[in-house]
Parts: sequence; C-alpha cells; structure tokens
Amino acid sequence: MSPFHSGELAVQRRTGQDRIAERVGRMIRAEIPAVAADFLVAQPMIVLGAADPQGRVWAGQLAGPPGFVRAVDDETLCVDAEFAPGDPLRAALRAPARIGVIALEPQRRRRMRLNGRSAPVDGGLRIATDQVYSNCPKYIARRRIESYDPSAVRYGSRTAELDPAQQAAIAAADTFFVASADAAGNVDASHRGGNPGFVQVLSATRLRWPDYQGNSMFMTLGNLAVDPRCGLLIPDWSTGTVLQLTGTAELNWDSGTFARGSQCSIDFTVTGVVESRGPLRWGSPELSPVNPPVE
Repeated sequence: MSPFHSGELAVQRRTGQDRIAERVGRMIRAEIPAVAADFLVAQPMIVLGAADPQGRVWAGQLAGPPGFVRAVDDETLCVDAEFAPGDPLRAALRAPARIGVIALEPQRRRRMRLNGRSAPVDGGLRIATDQVYSNCPKYIARRRIESYDPSAVRYGSRTAELDPAQQAAIAAADTFFVASADAAGNVDASHRGGNPGFVQVLSATRLRWPDYQGNSMFMTLGNLAVDPRCGLLIPDWSTGTVLQLTGTAELNWDSGTFARGSQCSIDFTVTGVVESRGPLRWGSPELSPVNPPVE
C-alpha cells in the first residue's frame, strides 16, 4: 500500500519523479527506530505543525534541555514542554490533534520528521506516530547553539500583515519551516533552506519561495495541492526572534516564476502574524554548499 495520498501522487507524476518517490517512500515507517530515538533525545528544539480551533494551520517551536523530547516506546514520543500563552499552537494542542514534527540539528546538518496524533499531558504532549522518516542534509545551514535562556521568551501582539522590519527579516532569512495538511487533516512539518533572499517579499501580505529539488516525495507540495492552508515559522537565529505566519499557498507551475534550481514556486498569502522570542541563540551560519544562487 502506498504511503502517499492523491495530492502527493499527482505532484510526483507531474514532475516525473513518481518512480523515485515509490523507492524513497519505502523508508517511511510507523515505528521510531533506535537511531531516531537517539537523535531525538539529543535535540534542544523541535518544530511542530497543527491546525488551531479556527482551522488555521500554524508552525511553532518548542525548546528545552536535551532529553525534553524522548521516545518511550517504538511508537510513542513524549515532549516535556508546552507552548507559552500567546502562541497559536497552545490552543491547537489543548485537545487531541493531528500534528507534524520536524527535529533539525543544524550543527550536523541532520533532520528527522514524524507525523502522528498528539494528546496533552501534564507539562507537555504525548505523540503516537504514524509516519517516521529522515531527510537528506540538503539546504541546511550549519550553525551552533551559543546560549539557552528560558527567561528570554516573549510574545507580541498578533497582526494581519507584515511590518517593514518583519519583511526585512524574512528577506534576509536562510531557513524557515512550513506546516501543511492533507485533505483528511493529517499534518506535516518540513524545513526549507537557501541563500538569503531565496524567500521573496512581494508585499506586506505576499511571499514567494522556490521549491528546490528534494527527496521526490513532495509531502509539502502534495498537501498544498489538496489543501492550501499552511503555516510558516521563520527564525532569526542570532536574536531568538521567531515569526509565525498563517495563510494559504498556491503552487505556481509557470516557469517564468522559477528561481534557478527550482521545480516550481509557491505563492503564500499571509492572513495572520505572531512575533515572539524564543530561548535559543545560535551562531553565524555556514550556508549549504548545494544552495542554488539567488538572482
């Protein structure tokens, strides 16, 4: 039985990568292998995606000392952290929910993704896994943690569009995360990276980014093909500032919009913005050597 839904299959066929996806998709499993459990327990940060009670999709960040995320058995993950008041995912995860999780280790250019069902527990979440798989190191900027200060966490007010400072921060970003959902409400969280400028700010409510060649499974694009709702998390690694955006995305197959090295572009319409500050501070990046140039 294929692990892919109709949207993923349609994008795989459109790009001529369905045979590659069929082969790569064999690595998807419901269980957490020992190597993945060891990877997760060493991480100080994960990014989660989920839909809030109004149906808007958001991506959010949780951080803690290594060990705050751990596998308790081969199909269950425990997270000893909660979203702070003001974070849109706090309300989203007060009840059982479909979620996507990505754990990124920038210092070693490693990442792992899992999708499943979360339930709130005292002080955190319990996640039953449906899909667990790793990704290649492409487009990850290498950087190291400089400090961890939980007292630095701050949340600002919500707005409907990006102010000039936020637009400038996005234009300078080399990394962001995107949460998306399929037609059945199953959520996925993924990483996007590139040289600064790879995300274009078209206006206070419009962004565009290229979809670079990846693992050929097209989980994010496949979701967006059947449900345009999505959420972005854009970190400023040096200050800890995090932008959470929610809105809708459109796949743009017009080759006139393609950036070098991409197979399509994504146009994102912003409908909500939350700016916060997290506890982690990271050092300067070593950009991925496979990043396509930004023209």
